[in-house]
Parts: sequence; structure tokens; C-alpha cells
Amino acid sequence: MSQRIIIRVCKKGAIYLPRKIMRDMGISEGDYLLVRIKGNKLIMEVIPDPFLLAVKTKKWAKTTVEEFERESEIEQEQTLESNS
Repeated sequence: MSQRIIIRVCKKGAIYLPRKIMRDMGISEGDYLLVRIKGNKLIMEVIPDPFLLAVKTKKWAKTTVEEFERESEIEQEQTLESNS
């Protein structure tokens, strides 16, 4: 996707992204953007929400609650033994 749109810098250095760009990029109010300076260019990248990434990405681990609890108990026992 390649779009070129001119925007104006407002009071206190605020810039507002056009609604179309926000929609096309999936940006919502409150989202974070990473802004980098490269020469005389500002490069903005959307920072994905970690919660949404966790929910939407493919799961590769297959652990039951019982397995997780057992591993937790082992770790706790080892921690207690090493602190004694």
C-alpha cells in the first residue's frame, strides 16, 4: 500500500491522521505508534496491542492445566530447596 497525503502540523506540534489512513492501517484512538527519524523523514509504525496479539496468534503450546500446575509445583519446590 502506498499513499501520499499532505497533513498540517497544528498547535503544540500535534498532527492528525486522516480517517482513511487510520481505517486502512487499523489504527484506533488510544493506539500507540513508534515514530522514527531517518534523515529528514518521520517514519511511523503501528505498535500492535500485546493482548490482541496473544488472542489472535496461532497457539503452539499444548499444555493442560494439570501439567502447568505440576510444573509450577516443581519450580516452587526447587526454589524452596535452593533458599534453604
